[in-house]
Amino acid sequence: MPKTILYIHQSAELYGSDKTLNYLVGGINLNPEFKTIVILPNDGPLRHLLEKQNVRVIIFPVIKVSRSIFKPSKLIGLPFLIMKTTKKLNKLLSNEKIDIIHSNTLAVLLGAFYAKRYKIKHVWHVHEIIKKPKAVSMVYPILVRALSQKVVFNSRASRDFLCQNNTSLFQKSIVNLNGMDRNTGVTSEIEKQQIRTNVFNYSKDDIVLALVGRISKWKGQKLLLEAFSKIKEANPNLKLVFVGSAPPNQEYLVHELDQSINQLGLNNSCKIIPFQENIWSIWDSIDIGVISSTEPEPFGLVALEAMLAKKPVIAAKHGGLIEIILNDKTGYFFEPNNSDDLASTIQKLIASKSNIATLGLQGYEHAINEFSLQRHVEQFVQIYKDM
Repeated sequence: MPKTILYIHQSAELYGSDKTLNYLVGGINLNPEFKTIVILPNDGPLRHLLEKQNVRVIIFPVIKVSRSIFKPSKLIGLPFLIMKTTKKLNKLLSNEKIDIIHSNTLAVLLGAFYAKRYKIKHVWHVHEIIKKPKAVSMVYPILVRALSQKVVFNSRASRDFLCQNNTSLFQKSIVNLNGMDRNTGVTSEIEKQQIRTNVFNYSKDDIVLALVGRISKWKGQKLLLEAFSKIKEANPNLKLVFVGSAPPNQEYLVHELDQSINQLGLNNSCKIIPFQENIWSIWDSIDIGVISSTEPEPFGLVALEAMLAKKPVIAAKHGGLIEIILNDKTGYFFEPNNSDDLASTIQKLIASKSNIATLGLQGYEHAINEFSLQRHVEQFVQIYKDM
């Protein structure tokens, strides 16, 4: 009989941890030794991708961590919510024998408490570096250590942050760097030109920078915009696109970014494009990927996407990005939160089109050699077997 793995995740979108789950579950689902079930809190594109791979998806409340959950009124009711929700889930899964629960991200608490209550082995897959609020940052190492048999981190950066001064947590921890393969063909030259003309409104000769990801306070959109404004006049063919949408109820961030573009007079050279499900055609149509996050990225899946599209990456030198990008070989690092250094790094790269192509090709080779989905899935298979 195959072992049943129950995956519990925080959203049904297609950003970093969502994509990672989709790739992982898809790979595990092909292994006859395992059966997969995924719990998501709502409907969305992730659900549809999983179901296309014949994965059973259940829409169910996951007890998601948010700032509001730490309000006194919420904390008082949390134990009752946990009891009620785990009992309801157990009834829902009464016809299934769950062997392992895999909580994908720290944001979901349901898996940890369900596993504890019903004596099921639990893997906590950590995709975050949570520094604020301080109280939450202090509680998580204790919670994760107490409620997990294995803790899997997506980078050494995320492991070292959560395990600092916690030897017992470190001893049950494993680093499994994210992996992914490109699952679509290369976009045709005709289609790329159509995207540059009709979506970006840029010409074939323009050099297009792209920041792909959620529009949020820490992803560095405004930092990149500031750096871009410093070198735009000297580089009239340099363009910038932000690809992504804001989290629910934070749409004002898009409006603020758009206002900043207007105030700097960059409307003709800078665009905001909403979230794109088919991101590969966008990657193929730009020239350089930029990851300007103002806080450390736990991993940085967009760096892999850019590299698999043969694009060089300019990235802030902190967090998991240090474990992905090879400076001066697959892209360049800049000093985090330093718009002047970011501007000069962009200027350095765009000075040579041949260098852009060379770094992009080397990045592609590095991605397929070191970050394959097969390696990532095989390491999880071994983790599950060891449990």
